[in-house]
Amino acid sequence: MTVTHSLGFPRIGVQRELKRAQEAYWAGNQSLQDLEATGRELRARHWSVQAKSGLQFVPVGDFAWYDHILEWSTLLGAVPARFGQAGDEPVGLDTLFRMARGRAPTGSPAAACEMTKWFDTNYHYIVPELVPGQSYRIARSYLFDQIREAQALGHRVKPVIPGPLTWLWLGKGDAFGQGAGDSAKLALLDNLLPVYTEVLRNIKALGVEWVQIDEPILALDLPLAWQQAFRRVYEALSEGGVQLLLATYFDDLKENAAVLKGLPVAGVHVDLVRAPQQLERIVAVLDDKQVLSAGLIDGRNIWRTDLDKADALIRPIAQKRGDRLWLAPSCSLLHVPVDLEAEHELDAELRSWLSFATQKLGELNLLAGSLADAADPAAQQALQQQREALLARKNSSRIHNRSVQQQLEASAAITRDRAPFKQRIARQHEKLGLPAYPTTTIGSFPQTSEIRVARRDWKNGALSDTAYEKAMQAEIEHVIRFQEKVGLDVLVHGEPERNDMVEYFGELLGGFAFTQNGWVQSYGSRCVKPPIIFGDVARPTAMTVAWSSYAQSLTDKPVKGMLTGPVTILQWSFVRDDQPRETTCRQLALALRDEVTDLEAAGITVIQIDEPAFREGLPLRRADWQAYLDWAVDCFRLSTGGVRDDTQIHTHMCYSEFNDIIESIAAMDADVITIETSRSNMELLGAFEDFDYPNDIGPGVYDIHSPNVPKLEWMVELMKKAATRLPPERLWVNPDCGLKTRGWPETEAALLAMVKAAQTLRYT
Repeated sequence: MTVTHSLGFPRIGVQRELKRAQEAYWAGNQSLQDLEATGRELRARHWSVQAKSGLQFVPVGDFAWYDHILEWSTLLGAVPARFGQAGDEPVGLDTLFRMARGRAPTGSPAAACEMTKWFDTNYHYIVPELVPGQSYRIARSYLFDQIREAQALGHRVKPVIPGPLTWLWLGKGDAFGQGAGDSAKLALLDNLLPVYTEVLRNIKALGVEWVQIDEPILALDLPLAWQQAFRRVYEALSEGGVQLLLATYFDDLKENAAVLKGLPVAGVHVDLVRAPQQLERIVAVLDDKQVLSAGLIDGRNIWRTDLDKADALIRPIAQKRGDRLWLAPSCSLLHVPVDLEAEHELDAELRSWLSFATQKLGELNLLAGSLADAADPAAQQALQQQREALLARKNSSRIHNRSVQQQLEASAAITRDRAPFKQRIARQHEKLGLPAYPTTTIGSFPQTSEIRVARRDWKNGALSDTAYEKAMQAEIEHVIRFQEKVGLDVLVHGEPERNDMVEYFGELLGGFAFTQNGWVQSYGSRCVKPPIIFGDVARPTAMTVAWSSYAQSLTDKPVKGMLTGPVTILQWSFVRDDQPRETTCRQLALALRDEVTDLEAAGITVIQIDEPAFREGLPLRRADWQAYLDWAVDCFRLSTGGVRDDTQIHTHMCYSEFNDIIESIAAMDADVITIETSRSNMELLGAFEDFDYPNDIGPGVYDIHSPNVPKLEWMVELMKKAATRLPPERLWVNPDCGLKTRGWPETEAALLAMVKAAQTLRYT
């Protein structure tokens, strides 16, 4: 019988139970014991869902209190010295939270570890901090405890752990090169591998048969030293005594497939959704005894699977490999919502096109059953229902909008160019009259419970349109007066009307649909509810003009119009898969272009178009980069190219590695870019050693993902560091991201310090 398994399951809960428990604990409203009880309940529930779907193995170790890489770093005892971890003491949960957030209910606050994107997803991980000669030990027992939990509930388990080479690749340290592929990090394997082997032996002692060990870096361009390290690593790990399933995902292994040949692992998992073309290549390097785990159900998008297509791809292999073929989703299901059954307001037609994590396990079971017995009547009936849903979606009149397609066809003739930056910035300086080191924020201000209640009541019909508008205007005025009081130079309206920087726009654009409970974890307790782009994108009416105009009417200082850029809306949505992503992005760019020109016509002189997901969309293989960068840059310029030269265009980027695409960021030609640099201690500035960035830049000096208030001296030093690489006259002072998740007391204290830092810089 074909084995079915999952690489991982969403951990947050259908109603975001994990988020609520975490935040209650951090706020001091819940005990650690209560938090841990929530974790146990969620794990038990999710294991049960997976077992009932027919999986032969359920994953253990995919649950995380913040992210799975941080969990593993703490298990290894890789805790930076500033967190005061005693050498032989177990690493506690509060230490984990301090590494992630800079603060926890116990322990001294400290600078949080760097956070960045997990490959090309909107999921974030805490970057391991590496030092030469770093020692490792088993410093937490969470993995073994969870194995026992699952076994006690009667489950056959498959623990999931990060591979040592991927963990090292993702890590950073001052003694190592800034590039992920610095081979000097491989010297740490001498201390790391014995601990991995000890972990595997402990797992074997618990009666476990298989361990999934994730090495997604095999989908990247790997230097020769890293390719060669795989044999040494897995020969050492084979001494752990358990059968290893080496899991890769997100792209084609290409030349790295050769790394697998003769590797002492019992099986290999590959992503056949992103890269079905690699199947024959992978089969050719596996021996007859090794298991092939085929990732055939999309773990990253929410559309129903074409099971006939999946069957046709894998059936010839199934006939040859028999029980040495396993079936699975393409990657962990943490990237999709938990359960479609929680959606009660989606219309029946659209709902019939979708598949969330729980439903994907059902699709997996259906595919396995069809392979085992193609003549089974129940399987055939279910397959026919799947076919009918796919056909209905393909033929639906809701998908295509002829006017949008005509506009897209005409867009080739639209200009994307403005005057050279030096000419533009001179006109903008004259118009705006800003001081040296001008200060601003990224857009959002704290979303209080009162704001959320007003928005909820309005959407539920309990608050009239007029009352809601007055409530939002009152909040906007409060934010404007606050910014004037602290002395910011370019203001924002605070975005109280926005539930999310992507969802808000999707609700006002055609071609989008929304869920009630389609939550996906971004990092820690931060969950997002990605819109669903199912059809052609159109802008029926203005989306932000009224709010921005009202804010500008309250002050003589410039107020930024705030928009989310086309690439970010694309990346942070579940995107239709029936046309190229580039086409959908151009539709978004045209809709935003109309909004930009309407803002300018309404008297808004500074407009920010955020693109934090610009780097996230970059393909994993460098050979594929330029094609993406060309259309991504073009879409940004298409959205911004219709304004006058004295209208200042800003963009914002955060929590990704930007150094290696700095030329393309410059090609976007935004007048000002604000960018996250505080957690990485201005690491981005290394990009300016070899590249003369031509426009204004605001390197973030305030880490908004930590509740710690930054010190004035710290911010001044960061900006002085920036001024050694960039002309001071082109530097702005700002936080590294929006303030939506912060409270008002810390926001006021931090922004007062930030403004004082700018004033200090102006007079020194």
